[in-house]
Amino acid sequence: MERIKWKELDQQIANLMQQAMIPGVSLTVIKNQNIIYSKGYGSRQMEKNLKVDTDTLFGFASCTKIFTCLAIMQLAEQGKLLIDDPVNKYLPFKLGLEGKPILIRHLMSHSSGIPNLDAASIILMTNAPYNKSWKPFEDKDSFYSFINGAQDEIVSEPGERYFYFNSGFTLLGEIIEKVSGKRFEDYVSDHILKPLDMNRSTFLENSFNKDHNKMTSYRIENDIVVPQQYSFNPFIFAAGGLFSSTNEFSNFLLMLLGNGQFRNRRIISPKSLQEMFSIQIETPLVFWEKSGYGFGVSITDDFLEHKFISHSGATVYSSAQFAFIPELNIGIVTAANTGNIPGILIVDTVLSVLLDKYPKEMIPHYKIQNKFELLSGEYKNYKGLRTLIVSEENGVLMVKMISGFGTTKHMLIPKDPKMETNEFFIYANSYLTPVSFIVNQDGNIEVFIDKNHFCKNH
Repeated sequence: MERIKWKELDQQIANLMQQAMIPGVSLTVIKNQNIIYSKGYGSRQMEKNLKVDTDTLFGFASCTKIFTCLAIMQLAEQGKLLIDDPVNKYLPFKLGLEGKPILIRHLMSHSSGIPNLDAASIILMTNAPYNKSWKPFEDKDSFYSFINGAQDEIVSEPGERYFYFNSGFTLLGEIIEKVSGKRFEDYVSDHILKPLDMNRSTFLENSFNKDHNKMTSYRIENDIVVPQQYSFNPFIFAAGGLFSSTNEFSNFLLMLLGNGQFRNRRIISPKSLQEMFSIQIETPLVFWEKSGYGFGVSITDDFLEHKFISHSGATVYSSAQFAFIPELNIGIVTAANTGNIPGILIVDTVLSVLLDKYPKEMIPHYKIQNKFELLSGEYKNYKGLRTLIVSEENGVLMVKMISGFGTTKHMLIPKDPKMETNEFFIYANSYLTPVSFIVNQDGNIEVFIDKNHFCKNH
C-alpha cells in the first residue's frame, strides 16, 4: 500500500479517537500471512503519559467468543463431545422446551431462543456501587440458580431466532472444563494460546497486572475520561475475558487464514473452520444484504463483494474488533482502552483502503455522516416567519422548528436505513409527517415538511 494511504488512515483514526474520547488504540493489519501495518495511537495510561503500542495488552471482551468456540470444536474433533449434544448432558442446565432441547451448537450461534438475561452486566458491575436490581454471583450454584430461573424468558424454539446470549458462552466454558478436566483458562492457554505463540495473552488478573505493557481502563463520565478498575471474574472468561495485544491476536488471525495451521502447527481442521464460518442463524439486516452468526463470529456475505468474518467486543472498560476476508487473505485487529471504540469503523476503513476503495464512498457510516453534514443547518420559510434547525444528536438527525407559536423538536426517522434517499418522517401524536429534502444542482437545499416549505441558508 502506498505510504500516503496509511497517512490518510492514521488521520481518520485520530479523528475517530477525538470524536469518541478514546485515550488509546492499537491496530495490526495482516495480508498474505504477513503483518503489513502495525501501530499504536494515543496513551495506554494517561496519568503517566505512557504510549500505546501494538504489544500493549487490552481486554478483548467478546472477541473471546471465537476462542471458546474453537475449543469446543477441538474437543469435538477429539471425540469428547458432539456439538449436537444437549447442553444438559454435561451441566445442571434446566432451561428448554419439551422435546426441543437446547444443543451446544445453539449456544455457539446465539440461537438458543433465550434473550439476554444480563448476567454479564451483573459480573461487570462487581466494582460498581451495589444496586438492588442485581445480586452478585458468589459461586456456581448461584449462577445456575439465576440462569435456571429464566424458563419463562424463552421466546422461541432453538435455532429459530437470533438472541445474543452471553450466558450461553459461560455455559460453553463450563462444558469445556467438564469434558477436558481442565480449567477453561488452562485449556485455552495449552491448546490455543501457547501453540500460537500468544504467550502474554491471558485471562488472569495476576498475569495481567504483572505485565509491563498493559492498558489502563477508562470510561466516559459527563464528557470526562475517568480511570476505571477492570473486573476479573471466571464467570465471564469464556464470554469475554481474554487479554491480548493486537500483535499476538494477529497470530490467531494468521491461523484462521491458514486453514487452521500456524507455523506448521495444526490447531484445528479446515472442516471445523468451515462449519464455524458458515451462517448458522440469520441476523437482522441493516446495511448488507445477507448477514448472520456462525460459531463465535458474525458473517456478512456481501461486504464490498466479499465474505467478511468478524466479531466485536466491548465492556465499559475496553473494546476490540477483528475481521478478515479469507478470499483475499487479509485481516485486521484493533483494540482500545475504553468501551466506546468505533472498532467496526476502523476495520471497515482499513479494509476499504486495502481494496482500493474510498471509505467515505463505500462504508455506510461515512455515507450517512456525509448525509448528516449535508442536510444539517438552518432553514427558513417565506419571509423567515419560521426557522428550521436540522442537526445531528447522538447519531440521529433532529429537527427543531421555531415560530411565533413556540418551538417543537422531533427526531427525523429515515424511510431507508441506508439513507440513500432524502426521505424522512416525523412520528408524533400517533401521526406520521413526511419530510423531504431536495438538493438542487446549484447546491441549495429545500425541505418540505407536511404543508411547509423551507430553504437552507448559506
